[in-house]
Amino acid sequence: MSEQSSEQNMDNLNQTTPDVSDTSTDQAFLNRLRQNIDTVDCEIQALINNRAQLAQQVAVVKKEHAANSDADITARNPIFYRPEREAQVLKAVMARNTGPIADEKMARLFREIMSVCLDLEAPQRIAFLGPLGTFTHAAALKHFGKAADTLPLTTITDVFREVEAGTAMYGVVPVENSSEGVVNHTLDGFLSSTLKIIGEVELPIHQNFLVAEHTKLDGLSRIYSHQQSLAQCRHWLDVNFPNIERVAVSSNGEAARRLKNEWHSAAIAGDVAAAEYDLHKLYSNIEDNPSNTTRFLIIGHEAIAPSGQDKTSIMVSANDKAGALIEILKPLSYHGVSMTSIETRPERPNKWAYVFFIDMDGHIQDPNVSAAIADIRPLVKDLRILGSYPKAVL
Repeated sequence: MSEQSSEQNMDNLNQTTPDVSDTSTDQAFLNRLRQNIDTVDCEIQALINNRAQLAQQVAVVKKEHAANSDADITARNPIFYRPEREAQVLKAVMARNTGPIADEKMARLFREIMSVCLDLEAPQRIAFLGPLGTFTHAAALKHFGKAADTLPLTTITDVFREVEAGTAMYGVVPVENSSEGVVNHTLDGFLSSTLKIIGEVELPIHQNFLVAEHTKLDGLSRIYSHQQSLAQCRHWLDVNFPNIERVAVSSNGEAARRLKNEWHSAAIAGDVAAAEYDLHKLYSNIEDNPSNTTRFLIIGHEAIAPSGQDKTSIMVSANDKAGALIEILKPLSYHGVSMTSIETRPERPNKWAYVFFIDMDGHIQDPNVSAAIADIRPLVKDLRILGSYPKAVL
């Protein structure tokens, strides 16, 4: 919106001061406010379309550059989704925000605008651990926006496979929960995959007690949910529905889906499931721990440039000797690299051998991170950089 237009809108407001004792004056002032809102809406719409046209021009330039490249034809596909660029844009949105809209809500508005613009450049197909209505589905929408084409899959292995095959451009998989710990299937996926981590999503886990339009509460006999969600709401259920059977199913999305044909059942699931299956939230935020959060990884093929606030993840196969882990960690301390997470998984097919998954602050292009990793390499059997990627913004 131009400064001139903004000043004109303020002048229009200042020219009319309502007289609370005069109903007709109140209505006139309200009409003036609505007219100004309509004017602002027109300006916003024009600016959004202008942004979309610029995005389309970016796509043209990328395609022309790729076509003229000397690279092998398989490497000529332009990359349209740039997570480091999007992270920088969203952080800038929050930094310059002056309210009254909260910083994160303003960033979410821009997230959707960016999603629509990216869809104009090149539609993005995103695989995720399904079915529809799961928290992984919510994480995919949070990260890529609602304009993305989402593909629900049955297992984490399927998500890795579809991204590797190119059927999906990117994948979203859960990696750890603040209450339940690490998701081993996701870590194991990297043992046999060459995919990289290109981003992360942190999603607060808020559970809802859901019913369908035809549900008869006085005849309620069972409550569906994933076993972890049932555990996360155990105290609330003990207090409010102590005598109702709790049935664990494969996902919260499946729990919500089952209500379509059952009048005597309820489900525990998140907001996306409620919207996806047109269910009513009888009770909201029923989780016992309100700070419960799940972290998800975005997986893809390409290396990501620095965003300014990044993480690096590595996978290390250690030598079988005393003090091997201490040797690995010393270079991080020496070079001032902060380790944020470490997990251990069996090194298949070898018996009693293990790999370490280590997350650290910084990007592989940062001198201290690069130096630390260089010092670790000769100390281990193998070291693979899983990816350097922007820290979760929203």
